[in-house]
Amino acid sequence: MRNHTELNEFILLGIPQTEGLETVLLVIFLFIYPLTLLGNLLILLAIVSSSTLHTPMYFFLGLLSILDMLFPSVTCPKMLFYLSGQSRAISYKGCAVQLFFYHFLGSTEGCLYSVMVYDRFVAICHPLRYMLIMRPGVCVGLVMAAWMLSYLHASILIAFVFHLPYCGPNQVDHFFCDIPAVLPLACADSSLTRRVSSTNVGFLVLMFWLCVCVSYTRIGIAILRIRSAEGRQKAFSTCSAHLTAILCAFGPVIIVYLQPTPNPLLGVTPNPSALLGAIIQMLNNHVIPMLNPLIYSLRNQDVKSALRDAIPRRGFALKKN
Repeated sequence: MRNHTELNEFILLGIPQTEGLETVLLVIFLFIYPLTLLGNLLILLAIVSSSTLHTPMYFFLGLLSILDMLFPSVTCPKMLFYLSGQSRAISYKGCAVQLFFYHFLGSTEGCLYSVMVYDRFVAICHPLRYMLIMRPGVCVGLVMAAWMLSYLHASILIAFVFHLPYCGPNQVDHFFCDIPAVLPLACADSSLTRRVSSTNVGFLVLMFWLCVCVSYTRIGIAILRIRSAEGRQKAFSTCSAHLTAILCAFGPVIIVYLQPTPNPLLGVTPNPSALLGAIIQMLNNHVIPMLNPLIYSLRNQDVKSALRDAIPRRGFALKKN
């Protein structure tokens, strides 16, 4: 990468139009980030400690909790660092690593949502064959395929974005290194990279969304065929939390990456939609990973019961020791 650039570092300008609010933002994210880690850690603890939750559905939910701890960790520590008054500089390689893991973990989470949709489809539409279809080898294979597809996706993006030369301004008008913020700084034609990144991200989102729509259409038909109201309510409750999380996850991605990228030849110019885009990405990066444990635990009696059993047991063990 260094052979194509004269820059050694980028400067993260932070959240657009929030000058003078650094202390307020620092307090907010010092609350959100630890709460996100704690909430997802508790969900993971409940799943690991309860034998009744050792099923494919909760296996995927445990992986989602791990991703919801890793995903905000790509951007939040650096943001907290410069909000506290420290340097806003990020090295060239650090920027590339941040962009790679942002898209790698983000697309892995999208793949996992699709796998969870398939799991719910099998559970409701083929309940008698559920354990045969979703056997451990199949679950692990689906997860491995998700990681491999996401690695390929992120590798393509990083290759195209950092193949360009960066020799002019180095101020990234965003709170982390992402494609729409970094590309305008390239001192060469980035139209091909913009098309590849938009197509790449758009294809993945479209694929995930089609999977969700087709699966939930079949699930909805199957639920309507259930004769008892109690059976319909139980089937709906197993899907409503997942569907809520999907809508929260895909909405911000669609809005952010369908926005036009500024002309790279004009440098960094004021963008009236920059603040809206930053708010949407903060929701996607930090707020939604914090809400996912609440979405899944508040509507799931099994998880709440496992948490009640797990936390006191460990507290009692500590007192006893």
